[in-house]
Amino acid sequence: MNADKATALPLTALDALPLPNRESTRAPLAAALAQLGRKIVVLDDDPTGIQTVHGVSVYTAWDAQTMREAFAEPCPLFFVLTNSRALTARQTEALHREIALNIVSAAQATGKDYLVVSRGDSTLRGHYPLETETLRDTLEAAGGKRYAGEIILPYFMQGGRFTLDNIHYVREGERLTPVGQTEFAQDRTFGFLASHLGAWCEEKTGGRYRAADMVYLSLADLRAAALSRLTAQLLSAQDLQKIIVNAACDADVEVFVLALCAAMQAGHEYLFRSAAALPKALGGIADKPLLSAAELLSSHSENGGMVVVGSHVGKTTRQLDALMHSDLPLDLIEFDQHLVLKAGGLAGETARAAAAADAAMRRGRTAVVYTRRDRLDLPGADPEGQLRVSVEISAAVTDVVARLTARPRFIIAKGGITSSDVGVKALGVKRATVLGQIAPGVPVWQTGPESKFPLIPYVIFPGNVGEDATLRTVVERFW
Repeated sequence: MNADKATALPLTALDALPLPNRESTRAPLAAALAQLGRKIVVLDDDPTGIQTVHGVSVYTAWDAQTMREAFAEPCPLFFVLTNSRALTARQTEALHREIALNIVSAAQATGKDYLVVSRGDSTLRGHYPLETETLRDTLEAAGGKRYAGEIILPYFMQGGRFTLDNIHYVREGERLTPVGQTEFAQDRTFGFLASHLGAWCEEKTGGRYRAADMVYLSLADLRAAALSRLTAQLLSAQDLQKIIVNAACDADVEVFVLALCAAMQAGHEYLFRSAAALPKALGGIADKPLLSAAELLSSHSENGGMVVVGSHVGKTTRQLDALMHSDLPLDLIEFDQHLVLKAGGLAGETARAAAAADAAMRRGRTAVVYTRRDRLDLPGADPEGQLRVSVEISAAVTDVVARLTARPRFIIAKGGITSSDVGVKALGVKRATVLGQIAPGVPVWQTGPESKFPLIPYVIFPGNVGEDATLRTVVERFW
């Protein structure tokens, strides 16, 4: 594969696009979704896929009984947190096969048809195409469906991710950088070269699907609401053909879903690999303002809060620096993850950090536990070997929260794997409710009654979202 040849664009390129007419789409979209009548099952490879929704459930288990309960909910949409980005390929395949079988079982038990979305990172990291191909094989064999196409839609406005002329961009300041030229493409486990989504699919599938053979839904047709042409393109797909969807605002996604509903009513089935924008549109979730202080804290606590920072992308490090230099009542606790190289080193570090965090919160201060900012790279390690070390470190950081005895006023976890492990393993959440967002692209769970700290606000803060001051601003909201 050749080096990426896409070029950066000024942010003003978005202003040059024709304006969408979102108001004209809303009523037809609601009617089309009601007529389709599907239960939308979103398999989330880390907890950040709820960045656009509110009032929906997130399940951290996927056994047959849990799936039946989720299908029985009145809400048309629910999330299953798989955290598969922290798993090996073999574990991911087994997990998705199990989930797919339980989806089929729940659908048959409740008499409800379904649509499955594989929600992945908006900067294209994760087990792709393994996840959607495993879903396809299992759902077709067990559920009798035949999938004509696979939708690729990584647009996510709140994170500054846009797809223009089939090239996926990441907003960096006042410019749009092709995703293949960002730090995310250099991921040690899930790295890639291409920014053109067709070329990216070809790269990730090892050439089994060629960019030249894919279907491309243009921004011009979406902005013109050319539903007949868009639907015809969707209907042309066969044998899981890749369908690339351009998008630069939420209205583009809504027009796409209108065309999708028409294609599905004609009898075609699709799988989806998307970022957070598509589930919101498929679920008919209305816009909601950012959460107020009253919505976040239902009762007063004299204790301080807890911030856990595990992500090592540059944006997270800049946000942490801004928080550390604020005037907030913070106790800064550095966690030395490099002790993973020393026998028993992480156990002692975990105990030390937990004790310091407990003491800080009991004094009414917020404990900020953060991993050393210099990355721990293992020379010669394969991607899965590097991933296993990362998981071991995340487990140690997570155990800091599990050891807490003081009830935090709130918890913020920074980074996808970190936030999943804290929510599931440390807090023991089985089912959470998404309250909404505290900042654009930064969702908040309300923990369930079964959790270690019931009914507290738990902020899922993606590593790659927000401006430099956003973490500080989020912490300020709780004071």
